[in-house]
Amino acid sequence: MSGKVRMATVWLGGCSGCHMSFLDLDERLIELAARVDLLASPLVDTKARDFPQVDVTLVEGAVVNEEHLETLHRVRERSKVLVAFGDCAVSGNVSAIRNAWPVQEVFDRAYRETSAVVHGVPSPDAGVPRLVKRVQPLHEVVTVDLWLQGCPPPADRIWEAITALLDRREPRLERRFG
Repeated sequence: MSGKVRMATVWLGGCSGCHMSFLDLDERLIELAARVDLLASPLVDTKARDFPQVDVTLVEGAVVNEEHLETLHRVRERSKVLVAFGDCAVSGNVSAIRNAWPVQEVFDRAYRETSAVVHGVPSPDAGVPRLVKRVQPLHEVVTVDLWLQGCPPPADRIWEAITALLDRREPRLERRFG
């Protein structure tokens, strides 16, 4: 790719561990900054509604609510290459544990039955997006171009994936966990 690559990262239903691992690129972030413009990311507090047209987007987390569903569709439309970033994006992983219970039971447990409830039950109008019936990995909702496994993927694996995309070559991602 000529010039700087337009890049973004997105955080859906996950723990942000993949983004923390991205920051573990340490001094390689300086090299990356010379090759990409990071146009949207929770690292720079860009809102998904303002998501720009980009070349590559790393999407962390699974689709757990309607807001994530809307965001993922918007990101897919505006990204040439979409990377499922980490095991929640690839398989649902920990986020999908919720699938063992009906949505209403999950909501009730989180907002009605815990000792943290002080001012009543929130609604979508109060800033709590409506949960989707079933947590889904990205590929069940949109086309995914690359799967970057790991919980979280180690920095070296992230570096290999990103530099391979920038160099227009097939990533050499090891097949073992870690």
